[in-house]
Amino acid sequence: MEKLVMLTQFLLGLSIIVGLHELGHMLFAKLFGMRVEKYAIGFPPKIFRFKWGETEYSLGAIPLGGFVKISGMIDESLDTKSLSNVPQPWEFCAKPAWQRLLVMMGGILFNVISGVIIFILIVFSLGDTYIPKDELNKHGLIPNVVGKRLGFQEGDKIINICGKDFEKFSDIISPQTLLKRNGYYTVLRDGEEVRINIPPDFIEELATSKNEESFVEPLIPFQVEHIQQGSNAEKAGLQKSDKIIEVNGEKVIYFQQLRNVLETYAGEKVTLTYVRDDIAHLTVAEVDETGRLGFQPKLLLSYETKKYSLGEAISIGTSRAFGVVWTNAIALGKIFSGQVSASKSLSGPIKIAQIFSDNFDWIHFWSIIGFLSMVLAFINFLPIPALDGGHVLFLVYEIIVGRSLPNKFLETAQKIGLALLLSLIIYVILNDLYNLF
Repeated sequence: MEKLVMLTQFLLGLSIIVGLHELGHMLFAKLFGMRVEKYAIGFPPKIFRFKWGETEYSLGAIPLGGFVKISGMIDESLDTKSLSNVPQPWEFCAKPAWQRLLVMMGGILFNVISGVIIFILIVFSLGDTYIPKDELNKHGLIPNVVGKRLGFQEGDKIINICGKDFEKFSDIISPQTLLKRNGYYTVLRDGEEVRINIPPDFIEELATSKNEESFVEPLIPFQVEHIQQGSNAEKAGLQKSDKIIEVNGEKVIYFQQLRNVLETYAGEKVTLTYVRDDIAHLTVAEVDETGRLGFQPKLLLSYETKKYSLGEAISIGTSRAFGVVWTNAIALGKIFSGQVSASKSLSGPIKIAQIFSDNFDWIHFWSIIGFLSMVLAFINFLPIPALDGGHVLFLVYEIIVGRSLPNKFLETAQKIGLALLLSLIIYVILNDLYNLF
């Protein structure tokens, strides 16, 4: 059931993003009097279709894209029969270059606009809830295996990132930080400053690790909040507000320390030292096979919430939306330069689907839609034939030079671009399957 929820979100999200993209092409084409023969979300076989005016609208059974068929245009359909005839007034090729350019930019513009609007609305409605730097450095960080390989140690406190101050914990693990050239952290450790460099391929290592979200997390003080009925915690006499401070004589001031120590004693009995009403007590508790006692903790870490006016949300949301584009541009540059591996960095439909949650959450869902809208806009703007960016490149050439490229050249370029695009799609799908199994 959980996988079905994830798949449903993926298909719905992809349909929204692709639908908006193709809608941009179609509306600009109709605006300039071009005949739009087909508007499709998904690829054949068709689930259903209907015709309204001159355009056939359809939904395909293969939900991995979509297309708009405009009369007189060399596109992925490679339908070039009409190009040998005299262009008709309603055909793409009969229109001025600037109109054709706007038609090709229409899908990208609609994805950018929708992505920016989503980011703005999320920022305006939710604001930001975060762990501020001062609160973070009261306790320090705890690294996972990847974080330890990078050079972090438990208790490290980050002073600055790349020599500049930062505001919140998310700044430490953001892609913008991890993709910076010659990036580094300045850490306070045992009263001394230590520099931890970020290798160019670190984001690749993080992406292939089991924990992709973070390589470090804040050390979190805690106390017992809720005792599960019949649990080992209840049998040991623990109560709400108790603070466990030792397990078999080992200090566990922070929740991560407790979790790690209990995992080493899974299935065994341990002696707990806890504080209740400022008095220390001892008890014996059995740890279950999963390394748990059976209580929910109250995490004693202070978060800050910042709300924004509409004007502030517009500025911040727009900046974050285009930050997605910038991050992808940097990542693509690192792939082409050989600093990171394409097989470990590129994501296909399977890996993208896994971004969606097993449980439906509207905020999470629309956050992903906003992110993917900006990614799709960036990818489509790449100057590759068969993508919108390829058409844009040829049209810009026509506007500058004053004449269009030969139809034969455009047809050949479209075939080459389509072959490259299909090869890439097959590659990322096979790569997803390889990483999955």
